Amino acid sequence: MTAPLIAITLGDVCGIGPEITARVLADDSTYALCRPIVVGDAGALARARDIVGADFEIHRCAPEQPRPRDPAPGHVVCVDPGLDIGALAFGEVNERAGHGAFEFLRIAIEMAQQHTIAAIVTAPLNKAALHAGGHLFPGHTEILAELTNTDAYAMMLATPQMKVIHLTTHVGIIEAIRRINPQRTYQVIRLAHDTLTAAGEANPRIAVCGINPHAGENGLFGEGEEEEKLVPGIERAQAEGVDVTGPLPADTLFFRAVRGDFDVVVACYHDQGHGPVKVLSLDEGINITVGLKGGIIRTSVDHGTAFDIAGQGIARHESLSAAIRYAVQLAPEGRGLGTAA
Repeated sequence: MTAPLIAITLGDVCGIGPEITARVLADDSTYALCRPIVVGDAGALARARDIVGADFEIHRCAPEQPRPRDPAPGHVVCVDPGLDIGALAFGEVNERAGHGAFEFLRIAIEMAQQHTIAAIVTAPLNKAALHAGGHLFPGHTEILAELTNTDAYAMMLATPQMKVIHLTTHVGIIEAIRRINPQRTYQVIRLAHDTLTAAGEANPRIAVCGINPHAGENGLFGEGEEEEKLVPGIERAQAEGVDVTGPLPADTLFFRAVRGDFDVVVACYHDQGHGPVKVLSLDEGINITVGLKGGIIRTSVDHGTAFDIAGQGIARHESLSAAIRYAVQLAPEGRGLGTAA
C-alpha cells in the first residue's frame, strides 16, 4: 500500500526545527513509514542539511504549484512560500521567522483540508517571535483551532510510558481554574476516549487529576472545585460507558499511569501534565492536537526551539521521529495517498 503523505513544518528557522527535520529526512526508516513533505523555507532546510551532514536533494515548489516529484529517500520535496528567511541568524527572536512559522502551518492546514496530506507534523516555533511577527497566538495548538474553526479541542502529550490530555493549557493558574467546568471536563474525557479508540485502543482507561492537593481530601483543601467542576463531567462520561475514574490525587496518579493502571491521564492545567511528561521523556515525548474539525491530525515535538544550541548540529531528533510515527498511526485511512502531478 502507498505510504501516506505527511507534511512536516519547519517551525522557527532560527531554532533547531530545520536541523531535526534534516535528520529525519536523512533517515531511511522515515520513508518506511510515510512520504514526508516539508513545508518551509528551502534555504533554511539546505543550510540545516549541510550542518548535520545529511545527503539529499531538495526539490522546491510554491504552494500553488504541483509538487515536482514524489518524496523518496535522497529526494525531499519542499513547499516553500518564498519568504526568503533561510539565512536568518540562529538563536535570535526574529519577527520574520515568527511570521514564517505561522505561514508554514497555515499552508499545511490548507493542504490537510484539501486532503492532499494525511497529517501535519510540526517542528517547534518561538512564541515571542510569533507575536513579533504579528500573530498573537499562544502557540501551534491555538493557531490550528482558529484556522480550522474548531471549538472543542485539546492538547495530548504522549510518551512511551504514558499519555496526558489537558483541560487547560496556556493560561495562568487562576484563569485555568476559572475555565474548568463540567462541560469541558466531559468534552476532554470524550476526546481522549475517541482519539485512543480511533488509534486502535479498545475501551481506554482514563483517570482525571484533582485540581487541589489530594483531590481536595473530601473538602479539606480548596472550595469544592472537584465536586463542582470535575465530578459532573466524569459521571456523564461514565453514564455513556466510558471507562473513566476520578478525580484522583495528582501526586500519585502519574505514578499509577506509568505503572500501567491507566491509558491516559486528564490533567487540569499546563504544568500539572507537562511536568511529569518532560521529566519522564523530554527527548521522546510528543504533542498531539485532538478534536480538530475535518479530522485533521497534528502531532509535534514536545520541546522548544532550543535557541541556545541552534545551528550547532547537535539537536536530537527522536521526538520528531516519534511525532511522525504517531501521525501515521492516527491519520484517517485513505487520506494523503496521492502521487506527484
